[in-house]
Amino acid sequence: MPSFVFMLRAKKIILGICGSIAAYKTAFLVRLLVQAGAEVKVIMTSEAIKFITPLTLSTLSKNEVLVNISSNSNWENHALIGRWADVMIIAPLSCNTLSKMSTGLCDNLLMAVYLSATCPVLVAPAMDEDMWLHPSTKNNLANLASFGNVIIPVGVGELASGLSGPGRMAEPEEIVLMLETHFKVKDDFKGKNVLVTAGPTYEAIDPVRFIGNHSSGKMGIAIAREFYARGANVHLVIGPVGEALPEGVHITAVTSASEMFEACKNVFPLMDITVMSAAVADYKALDVAANKIKKNEEDLTLVFKKTVDILKHLGSVKTDKQILVGFALETNNEVDNAKQKLVKKNADLIVLNSLNDAGAGFKHDSNKITIFDKKGGEIAFQTKNKKAVAIDIVNTILKYSNA
Repeated sequence: MPSFVFMLRAKKIILGICGSIAAYKTAFLVRLLVQAGAEVKVIMTSEAIKFITPLTLSTLSKNEVLVNISSNSNWENHALIGRWADVMIIAPLSCNTLSKMSTGLCDNLLMAVYLSATCPVLVAPAMDEDMWLHPSTKNNLANLASFGNVIIPVGVGELASGLSGPGRMAEPEEIVLMLETHFKVKDDFKGKNVLVTAGPTYEAIDPVRFIGNHSSGKMGIAIAREFYARGANVHLVIGPVGEALPEGVHITAVTSASEMFEACKNVFPLMDITVMSAAVADYKALDVAANKIKKNEEDLTLVFKKTVDILKHLGSVKTDKQILVGFALETNNEVDNAKQKLVKKNADLIVLNSLNDAGAGFKHDSNKITIFDKKGGEIAFQTKNKKAVAIDIVNTILKYSNA
C-alpha cells in the first residue's frame, strides 16, 4: 500500500482548480486523496467549470464544490475555509491565477480563500511553453516562492497547443507524493524541545514611562509557529507585542530583560534548540522612580546600567548537544559585527539582518537575512515574508544539526 495512504489520513485539504485543459486530471487527484483518507474541499474558478464539471468533483470528494463567493442566499466564509485546511493545493494553476496570486488581486472565491489561508500552499502550474518561459511568469513564480508557497515542478512533454516542452501540470501521483513529503517534514523536530524568544523588552524609568524598541515580535512568532508545525515542543518567551500569539506552544509573557532572562534560564537546560530572536534592551534605568517623573526642568538626565546579556549567559552554560542561535540587527559593519557576536556569545549560528536593507528590520512583514555558523558557513537569502524567512531559518538549523 502506498505510504501516502497513512500520511494523508484525516488531513484537511483544499483543492483549488483554475481554467486549464489540465483540469481534467483533478478527478483522478481527488480520487487519490480521498482514497488516502483525506477530507477534500474543492474550489473552482468560473473558467475551470468549462473544463470539468463541479458535479464530477463533488461526487468524488463527497463535498459540495464551491465556485462563487455567494449563491442564492448563502455566503461562503472564505476566512473560515482558509483556516480549516491543513494544506491548500492549487492545481492546475493557470497563468491568470498565478498573476493574481503574485499581486494579491482578489476577484473570486479561490483568491479570497488563498489570501485568507493560514496553512501551507502548494501550486502546480500548467500552461503552454511560451507562457511558462515568459519573464513575467518567472517573476510571478519568484514572488509566490518568496511568500512561502511551494512550487510543484512542471513536466515536459506534449502540450495542449500541440507543442512539446515544459509547462505540463505535474501528474496526480506526483502531487500526492509532494504532499507526502510535506507532511513528513512535520516530524523533523518531533520530540525536540525548542525555546524561542520574541518581541521587545520594556525597561521602566517610572510607573508610567519606559525605554524600549520597535520590535513587533513577528519574526520570533513565525519561527515558533514553524517549529511547532514540524513537531517540536515549543516554548515561546515573548515581550510586549500586539501580534496574535501562536496556538499549541508554551507561552511565557514577560516585560523586562530581567524577566526574560529568568524565564529563559529556567527552561534552557531542558532545551535542544534555542533561538534568541527577541530584541532585548541592552540597558535599564539604574534607579526606577517610585512616582511619575514631573516636567520640572528643561533637561532630564537618566543613568542607565547594563542588562543581563541573555545570549552570552546561555552560550556560557550550553552543552555540546544544544544548539544556540542568536540574532544580530545591525546598521553598520554588519558582517563583521555578526561574526564577532557569533564568537563572543558562543552561539552555533547567528542570523544577521540589517536596517540598511529595504524590507528588513522592525515591524516589516518581510525580512532579509544572512546566516553564519561557527564552522565558517554562510548562507545569504533574498528578501522574503517572515513566514518564508522562518522556514529558511528552521531548515538551516535542521541542516546544521544533522551535519
